[in-house]
Amino acid sequence: MSGGIPLRKRLLVRLLIASVLIALCSVAATAWLAVETTTRALREEQGQDLADDMAILARLSGYAATHPDWKGVEPTVRALAARTGRRIALTTTDRSPIADSAPHGSPLPPSAAATIDPLHTDTYTQRGAQLGGLDPRAVGPFLLPAAERSGLDLLARKRQSCFRSHGLDTTIRRTPSGRPFLTDTDTDATGPAAATPIECADGRLNAPTPTERKALDALARQARTCLGREGLDPDIPLFGLFDPTDKSLGSRVIVAKYARSGELAASKKAQDCADSARRAQLDPYVAPVAELFLGGGDRTEPRFVMSSANKAKIVGAAGLVLAVTVAVTAVVATRLVRPLRALTEAARQPPELHVRVPVTTRDETGLLAVAFNALTERRERLEAQRKAMVSDIAHELRSPLTNIRGWLEVARDGLVDPDPALLASLHDEALVLQRIIDDLQDLAAADAGTLRLHREPLRARDLLDQVAAAHRVAAGTAGVALRTRADGEPWLDADPVRMRQALGNLVSNALRHTPADGTVSVAARLDGDEAVLEVTDTGCGIDPADLPHVFDRFWRAEKSRSRRTGGSGLGLAIVRHLAAAHGGTVTAVSEPGNGSVFSLRLPAAPPPPESRVTSPSGRGE
Repeated sequence: MSGGIPLRKRLLVRLLIASVLIALCSVAATAWLAVETTTRALREEQGQDLADDMAILARLSGYAATHPDWKGVEPTVRALAARTGRRIALTTTDRSPIADSAPHGSPLPPSAAATIDPLHTDTYTQRGAQLGGLDPRAVGPFLLPAAERSGLDLLARKRQSCFRSHGLDTTIRRTPSGRPFLTDTDTDATGPAAATPIECADGRLNAPTPTERKALDALARQARTCLGREGLDPDIPLFGLFDPTDKSLGSRVIVAKYARSGELAASKKAQDCADSARRAQLDPYVAPVAELFLGGGDRTEPRFVMSSANKAKIVGAAGLVLAVTVAVTAVVATRLVRPLRALTEAARQPPELHVRVPVTTRDETGLLAVAFNALTERRERLEAQRKAMVSDIAHELRSPLTNIRGWLEVARDGLVDPDPALLASLHDEALVLQRIIDDLQDLAAADAGTLRLHREPLRARDLLDQVAAAHRVAAGTAGVALRTRADGEPWLDADPVRMRQALGNLVSNALRHTPADGTVSVAARLDGDEAVLEVTDTGCGIDPADLPHVFDRFWRAEKSRSRRTGGSGLGLAIVRHLAAAHGGTVTAVSEPGNGSVFSLRLPAAPPPPESRVTSPSGRGE
């Protein structure tokens, strides 16, 4: 059997390779941790800790974006140096010192770690990265005064209330200029809310304020020279987009005409003019370009030390571990592969043989053999049920179709007249077909997991009344007394239509099996955290040998009963699926000659706040 399996793919070989790799990794990891605990953890403290470097750069870039010069940056530099243990120095582009955490006269590192230029570098939008573009914190004349912020905050709260009335939870955030915007709460997004209801999209929150309009007008005036130089219309308007993510210049200010026209070349030239004008507009509000130098501070870098003796011990220990691992793995793998081979051989047999395998161990392999044998038994049983079900479906559909076809052929040949009685008979046969097809469709939806439930608070007393009213005529025709009783006020969180269907199937089944002058009782009660719906009849009962099969499809205790008197054989199967879909169960208890009790157990639900219990605890009909 194993001759056809390549050597590298055999389980024994794979286990040996895996054990060797695990042993090597464990030995290497143990040696590494042992040496590391004696020499301390390695830390990249001399220009290697990228997170600290980017935090320093982002903090100083933010200072440059919000201040017109570098005056007053010294305390910030010293605070960052104290927190990170790094030397931080700022110089102009010609190496003139601006601020330095090291003593005066200390030489600078050979090269700058980064250039701080908020008009061309963005360290704010994406943490840990230097993006090309404008730092969003450089807002300049677009910074909103307190009065305008208060007005926009009021509009933002109104829009948030509108969103909430449509079932959308949002959070108010702010752009660096102070403009509020709404973002989805559940996604913790930094951008605007993904979907805006039409009733909330009044445009007032996104409209430029007087301060922003003034800044945009000034920007348009600065861009005219460039637009004229490029041969474009200098009087075309600029359109301000207040994107809260502020990822690029082009996402905040565009030239409206060329953005609409689709002329790519002209649009790019116009956008370049707008960007250049924006940088020129913000230049007086940001600090000049500076060079950032980072040093290692006063800390010393720990070293990783491994002596020759330690290396020899590690190599010896690794060899011993590998030898023991290979030996143990070989023994274990041999014992493991033997029952697996038996399982493989049994699985290769023709499916109609339903071969079992011997269970020789009580470990996981033995459990696998038990599961394999159980699967074989289920497959054999399901195959028999499938054959029986196909035969039953064919039989159920053949009878009404044969009747319909026979009467239609007789009427076509003129042997009988299509009088109302004949048409009513054909209609009854069509209803039988429709009932069988509907039941099969419900079962197919339940098997596929597509059975939809529309849950709502449902009082058990109302459910009993509705089912009893629907079957009152059938009970009267059969001469059977139909009674209902509710102990207390059980409530359900269920689909009313599906629950009427489930309970109605149980009542219909009870009525069919209860002789005249008998009684069918439908009751509801609470049992702990469950609501119990019981249908009790005084019929002939069910034989104990047949009781486990009452919920099987197309099963009937009396094989001689016709479908017109015995149902389609699918009603109880549908009840079981509907109970499972509601998180409940259905059981049957019966004794021949003493009737049957079908119990539907479902999770109980608390009554809704608006409900008022005014009816008595029980009722008989």
